[in-house]
Amino acid sequence: MVTLNSADSALKSFYLQAITDALDTKTNPFLAKIQKTSSNVTGKDVRKVVRLGVNGGISAGTETGDLPTASGNKYMQFKGTLKNLYGTLEISDKAIRASANNEGSFVNLLNDEMEGLVKSANYNFGRMLFGDGTGLLTTVLGVIGETTVAFRSIKNLAEGMYVDFVEKDSNTVLMERVKVESIDYAQQTVELTDLPVGLSDGKLPNGTRVYLHGAMGNELTGLGAIFSTQPIYDCPRANSLMRPYMKNEIGSIDENIIQRAIDSIEETSGGKINFIICSWGVRRALMDYYKAFKVVLPSVTLEGGMQAISFNGIPVVVDRFCPEGTMYLLNTDDFKLHQLCDWQWIEAEDGKILKQVPGKPVYTATLVKYAELMCEKPCGQGMLTGIEEA
Repeated sequence: MVTLNSADSALKSFYLQAITDALDTKTNPFLAKIQKTSSNVTGKDVRKVVRLGVNGGISAGTETGDLPTASGNKYMQFKGTLKNLYGTLEISDKAIRASANNEGSFVNLLNDEMEGLVKSANYNFGRMLFGDGTGLLTTVLGVIGETTVAFRSIKNLAEGMYVDFVEKDSNTVLMERVKVESIDYAQQTVELTDLPVGLSDGKLPNGTRVYLHGAMGNELTGLGAIFSTQPIYDCPRANSLMRPYMKNEIGSIDENIIQRAIDSIEETSGGKINFIICSWGVRRALMDYYKAFKVVLPSVTLEGGMQAISFNGIPVVVDRFCPEGTMYLLNTDDFKLHQLCDWQWIEAEDGKILKQVPGKPVYTATLVKYAELMCEKPCGQGMLTGIEEA
């Protein structure tokens, strides 16, 4: 007979490892390439010491000349705060009782809940990789009706998501935990529910910022933060180590533009570009360029089984969250996901995972990971923007 205890046991012993594998290796090909480590984690922070330049004590000389004088290594300390990443599933008491005498039915129930949790987590953690840590999803373009809003972009929005609306020039929350009910991709509009009050002109001014509910300022430090002019990891951009390669207004893409960028990055950083991420339109433009010369780009198989085309031996991966007209040239060896631990269930004092929501016939279980994404060599990464898409 299925009970809360047996469900609790199944979540601990079977589903945890399956979920961990799915989130770590199948969320995103880029994330799958990044090493997960508990090193450099100190309390609630990540503190990583990075060496600058080379030791000055290396030289060549004569048999009787002076030996070189060591100048010692120079260092910079990166600092970041571990982000709190959560995933919650919900099971009603009615569903548990309905499947109490049918283990197969209960397994199907848990499988369905897990698939929904993993799908939602994959979406949001994949999005965070391209963000700047602020959690900004988009901004309001205009209010159309009592429940409909137009946004500058809907790339980061999904049906079922709960969002907060924050004033353009301050951190004042105008509305919170509003549900994205449906999306009209052709019109770039969103139908909202769970509104505290109806919308009207002036309620959400143009430029109002949109965040995942409760996530403002709490997301992973992604590529958006690396490719900016703002300080990162509590360090200024003055040192050449901190400045990535960026080239704007590319226009038509071709092999020489990409290779020139790769050569420049590798010459400056001493690293090796091993991963390329671009938007759908940029990949089509790249394939059209080679098609004109009757060249078919070879394909490669990535970790997790995903297929990608290859540019001179480097996989070119399309990501739905990559900004339009953009191509990232990355060395994944420079990235580390520093974590206090891998995914774990939050347990109550009695060791239980499933907990009843006070006042409701519903049980919830919550996954958690405390982690921060850090790039130890921003100068070893590149970004091309303004590429004409096909």
